[in-house]
Amino acid sequence: MKKHNGMRPQDIVILLKIIAFFWGPYRGHSSKAGITFVPKAPQNKEIATELQISEAEVSESLRRSAYAGLLHDLKLKRVNKKSLLDFILTGLKYVFPTRPGPLVRGIPTAQSAPPLNDLIVSNEHYVWENAAGTVRGQMIEPLYPTVPLVAYQDSTLYELLALVDAVRTGSARTVNIASEELKKRLLSAE
Repeated sequence: MKKHNGMRPQDIVILLKIIAFFWGPYRGHSSKAGITFVPKAPQNKEIATELQISEAEVSESLRRSAYAGLLHDLKLKRVNKKSLLDFILTGLKYVFPTRPGPLVRGIPTAQSAPPLNDLIVSNEHYVWENAAGTVRGQMIEPLYPTVPLVAYQDSTLYELLALVDAVRTGSARTVNIASEELKKRLLSAE
């Protein structure tokens, strides 16, 4: 087994993508006979394709997450949501800090994006820099460079990443609201 050299920012993105896979539009549905179909765990190749990350990096990331206790089962990709939530709320802003940067055009994040933009009124806009973006605001460095490109393809993942950015960058009030929203989403996601 390889030595664990610590978590990387893309590990959080990959874990959130797995949660979004089961919680979002892919979530199991019932048939006319009342049978509930639950999707299979996403394959590493599927995760890699959707996040525009190499398959090898997804595999290494999952191993790091399993070693750190953030993944219960490597094969079934069962995320330890309570531990992940604890890490996001108490350690993420210290391990992967970010500060609002210059004004750029981009895709809204943190309190400027759903779901917080409906809960928090703010004149400050935070964005992931992207030429296709429609909002001008202070730049927030995403956890992984492909985040702005893949955010619009998965609204559930987009919300989770925006909430994580609110925890990384927000005021105490914003962090409290984002924490409650993350708890609702992560702990109810099955």
